[in-house]
Amino acid sequence: MEGKIHSIESMGLVDGPGIRTVVFMQGCDLRCKFCHNPDTWAMDSSQVKRMTPGQLVEKVQRFRPYYGQEGGVTFSGGEPLLQPEFLEEGLSLLKEVGIHTCLDTAGVGMEDYDYTEILRNTDLVLLDIKQVTSEKYREMTGKSRDRFQTFQKLLEKMGTPVWIRHVMVPGLTFGEAHVKELEAYLKDIPNIQKVELLPYHVLGVHKYQKLGIHYPLENVRAVATEEVADWERRLNQSIVINQSTG
Repeated sequence: MEGKIHSIESMGLVDGPGIRTVVFMQGCDLRCKFCHNPDTWAMDSSQVKRMTPGQLVEKVQRFRPYYGQEGGVTFSGGEPLLQPEFLEEGLSLLKEVGIHTCLDTAGVGMEDYDYTEILRNTDLVLLDIKQVTSEKYREMTGKSRDRFQTFQKLLEKMGTPVWIRHVMVPGLTFGEAHVKELEAYLKDIPNIQKVELLPYHVLGVHKYQKLGIHYPLENVRAVATEEVADWERRLNQSIVINQSTG
């Protein structure tokens, strides 16, 4: 069995705790308006690297001295859940050798696949919340929210620790009214350890130009980190602290 991998980052600092090797898997069914990696959408492309789970684990073990007590391996994308057999075996092998595992996902994988075993070998899920209602979710991603909701329910059942990620886009997910809506939504998700509000940026626009794809947010400004800092602190206080003391 071989996985289709877009790229591997050896010293990731923002994709989970500690220093991490980030494995960017190829393929994604969503077409998020703010996506900055359109080159990961197609399952097959000229950039795809093919590796077996064993080859991947052998490669990432070279970086193990940098992981320390907190670091490890994060599977990102694209959407890693679209290659579940590879992901399941890779996570299992990593756990066998004692490496911390993290899954960075929008929760939209294969419709009929049972992800229980994958979550059993996942120490942490970085869950990307695209939008807070079914209507807004479809407008943002072009897809139904059904697969995400199924995965979210499994996360709750498994009790997997979760870090929430949410991109703040002017006109779509930005502002006090939206933050209140997000806050109410997150209160129903257990096991949240952290909330990360990610400022919208335009660093991937050149990829659309290179690929000849229309960029849907052409006239939307980038957001500075300090613009979302107070909202992020508030959500971490109201969601994370309340869950830990409740």
